[in-house]
Amino acid sequence: MSTPSFLTAEWRSLVMWNVVVDKDLLRPHVPVGTELDLWNGEALVSLVGFRFLNTRLKGWPIPFHQDFSEINLRLYVRRRVGTEWRRGVVFIKEVVPLPAVSFVARYVYGENYVTRRMRHTIDLPADAKAGRLVYEWRDGREWLRLAAKVEGTLRELPPGSDAEFILEHYWGYTSRRDGLTDEYAVEHPRWRIWPRVTGVFTGDATALYGADFADALKQPPQSIIAAEGSTVVVRAGTRLPRE
Repeated sequence: MSTPSFLTAEWRSLVMWNVVVDKDLLRPHVPVGTELDLWNGEALVSLVGFRFLNTRLKGWPIPFHQDFSEINLRLYVRRRVGTEWRRGVVFIKEVVPLPAVSFVARYVYGENYVTRRMRHTIDLPADAKAGRLVYEWRDGREWLRLAAKVEGTLRELPPGSDAEFILEHYWGYTSRRDGLTDEYAVEHPRWRIWPRVTGVFTGDATALYGADFADALKQPPQSIIAAEGSTVVVRAGTRLPRE
């Protein structure tokens, strides 16, 4: 039986900059009860920009806090439940422009949210066959930028692709201060992606993510993915039992 809904929203116009990193860099971020989920034996992190739209907390719209952008840096984990794996994400850091959103996310979910100035450009013609997605966020005097050009007709996720691996994670895991782990479900249909994507990430992310992650993000990406997105439901979290 599903836990109650905590948040509903639309996640739209996603850009994902995916890089290979050393597994040892990620192990301190892996919550208790989970393990790294690897793509062809390699550990990935993704820098993700997207639009949060029509946001509601427990069914209630919050005035002036329904539509905003988010940037998150995430890694991929899994947890065995019986004979099946629950595949999920862990957020290293999440950036939004609204202090109230950061506050709720930190103190309800224990997520590492910070508030920064942000701006975006979403240029998608009605036929959605070509366009531009740009997300920018300011850290100190530095503007960081994640941008993508997309072309072609939206398509289903190719089976066995890295896009399928990256997008088909439907759980979230968070390390709490007591050393235990929260688990929550994220529900949405399989997303469609653009077949041709070129992109760029610019800016010095050292102050925001640390030197190791900043250096990793400067490397040529494993892939750049742009997805249409959909309505999502984030379920209330549950605490995993102590092992």
